[in-house]
Amino acid sequence: MPEEVAVALSFNGTTQAVMMATPADLEDFGYGFALTEGIAGPQDVLSVEVEAVPRGRDVQVWLKPEAEARLAARRRVMAGPVGCGLCGIDSIDQALRDVLVVPPSGFRMTPAQVMAAVAALPGEQRLHDATRAAHCAAFWNGRIALAREDVGRHNALDKLVGGLLRQGITAEGAVVLTSRVSTDMVQKVAMLGAPMIIAVSAPTVEAVELADHAGITLVALARPDRFEVFSHSDRLTENAHVG
Repeated sequence: MPEEVAVALSFNGTTQAVMMATPADLEDFGYGFALTEGIAGPQDVLSVEVEAVPRGRDVQVWLKPEAEARLAARRRVMAGPVGCGLCGIDSIDQALRDVLVVPPSGFRMTPAQVMAAVAALPGEQRLHDATRAAHCAAFWNGRIALAREDVGRHNALDKLVGGLLRQGITAEGAVVLTSRVSTDMVQKVAMLGAPMIIAVSAPTVEAVELADHAGITLVALARPDRFEVFSHSDRLTENAHVG
């Protein structure tokens, strides 16, 4: 069985969120959560420290002073169940915040590459293989460059984003998800700036609309032998360009 512990995300000494999460790759979690929730850019993070506390973990993210305004604007004090990425946000405007539009690029994938990325995903799911109770978020840029797992789908994505930032891997590629695609997952990918999402499960209507607005190609219901394209199908071509 996977571990699920309370993980506090604290910014400049103030706890902003408490998530139930798998206690692994928590430094990545801190970096990724800061970016995908609009709290801070990578250049604003001074350090991330993980402290064991009696009933969980405290991820202490230290930001530059100029990031304080964004921290206040995205105030979140919550106990977050793994199935919901919006619990505790205190206004509808915060939940449905405008997303960044991913800038145009030459990134393209062939249908064969999409199916190959999906086929490669099980090889990155060691926790899932052992427990059958974890989500995976991976990044494909010609190969699976990085993957992170967690009992929560949002947590797995935040850990992936943080890992990409910490390792200096550019966002020119596809985020590959084992989970369904909801609006908050699209919001997080848009904050990363990745041009494509490939998901094993289905999207919601609102997620498709948001991906279209954000300039993100959304591929879902993906299997090693088939998939469906829901937005910006122009990135699917027989002449791939990666990187």
